[in-house]
Amino acid sequence: MQALYQLSYSPRFLVRRGLPRGGFASLHGVHRVVANRFPGRPPRQAATDRHRLSGAGRYCRPVSTSHQVAETRRPPTLLGQVGFARHLLRRPVTLAIAASVVSFAAFWAAQRTANVSMIDLMVYRAEGWAVRSGDDLYSMRATYAGLPATYPPFAALLFLPLTLLDVAGMRGAATFVNLGLLVVLAHLSLRLLGRPARVPRWAAALAIASAMVWCEPVWTTLRYGQINLLLAVLVLWDLTRRPGHRWAGVGIGVAAGIKLTPAMFAVFLALYGLARAWRRLPHTGRPVSLWNPWLRQAAVATVTFLCTALLSAVVLPHDSLRFWGGAVFQSGRVGRTEITDNQSLSGVAARLLHTGEPGGLWMALAFPVAVLGLATAVAAALAERRGLPHARAWSVVACAVTALLISPISWSHHWVWCLPLMLLLGTEAQRRGSRRWLAGALLAGLVFCSYALWWVPRDAGSAHPPELRQSGAEMVLSACYPLVGAAFLAVTAVVALRTLRGRASGTSVKEGESAPV
Repeated sequence: MQALYQLSYSPRFLVRRGLPRGGFASLHGVHRVVANRFPGRPPRQAATDRHRLSGAGRYCRPVSTSHQVAETRRPPTLLGQVGFARHLLRRPVTLAIAASVVSFAAFWAAQRTANVSMIDLMVYRAEGWAVRSGDDLYSMRATYAGLPATYPPFAALLFLPLTLLDVAGMRGAATFVNLGLLVVLAHLSLRLLGRPARVPRWAAALAIASAMVWCEPVWTTLRYGQINLLLAVLVLWDLTRRPGHRWAGVGIGVAAGIKLTPAMFAVFLALYGLARAWRRLPHTGRPVSLWNPWLRQAAVATVTFLCTALLSAVVLPHDSLRFWGGAVFQSGRVGRTEITDNQSLSGVAARLLHTGEPGGLWMALAFPVAVLGLATAVAAALAERRGLPHARAWSVVACAVTALLISPISWSHHWVWCLPLMLLLGTEAQRRGSRRWLAGALLAGLVFCSYALWWVPRDAGSAHPPELRQSGAEMVLSACYPLVGAAFLAVTAVVALRTLRGRASGTSVKEGESAPV
């Protein structure tokens, strides 16, 4: 019986029953042939035969007996592996979760093998203990390095929960939270870019985070137990909300209350809001109509920041007076300017002059970069109405890079903004289909993932560190992040100006038309 059933698949059998040779047999015709050949076959089995003969469509090909035998002899383990792989490919979220678990587990093992100290996290815990015990916050010294408190007193209030955990539990919790914040940062960066279109955003965010955890700024952030990812998430959470949202501005204000650098985003929003109001003035002629969502967001950020300062003044009056009365201006409390860790213009100037006090050169560089950087960010935001793709991402990353460049101290782990920067360059390279843009994106990724700034001699504990005696090549390596930042600002300025002049590459905006904001 089995031999006769297999014979029914052969071309000779189909031709004898009146079916075309070498062609496709009708589903219903083949079904009748099988039913006539085996009249005693149950209806359910006949339906199974029809499904096997039909395949995915209405017509079927004659299937050779040897092919059937080969399929029946295929090892079940191989079938299971192929099916599992197809299952994963059809479920990108599952695949991304698996990849991130493997990458994060390897990262955890690598950090434990390196015996990281999380020295900054220990300082945060000491600040929480100082507040809890009523000690002088800005006279406190923590860890073997004698590190002081450098953040506003509001940050010390947020560090109070760290005193409830032991050191091992605190380190584990901090690593877990930072890995979660890295995934959220990748998700918010994709939302800022409006990507991806065909893959679930959370799947893409997990995949990106599993790769970005190995780049130098993120690795060093988790190594020291820093809060850079938290600050970036608060800012991007604010800037990816729709304009006019009632909570827009709160994230920037809280981030500035923890650390002053994010206040640059409030300045950017205020300047952009004023530029939009100025452009509307000739059309409306009424000052009351100049208020817009961006001025409101800047105002909410400012009020939120002032509320954090007021809360700190009520709870910690002495520490607030000490910080705002002098400690805020003492950049030497943060660390030494000339060491390689400092990836700001002040560090570049110090290493260039072979001195720990760059002074005038840093101010001569920082002021014009601040003006030009903010102008570039505002121009990129204004170019959205002229059709610049990803205009918000250009403006936000330009503002972040400007803040990192002009800050007196920008440690390498402060450059976690490399994640949205690289995603933006990669997206732009894909949109334009340009090899030059792709090369630029890959070069930026290489700089942030190669740990090149640590290739130079360094000795942070020395009274005369090697950074004061660097050669030309060593200066370039130890200034790789500021060089990438300056190049990004230049590219952003060119792209924004070309769009504002109506010559944006890859876009076609008619006269008088504008893209909605």
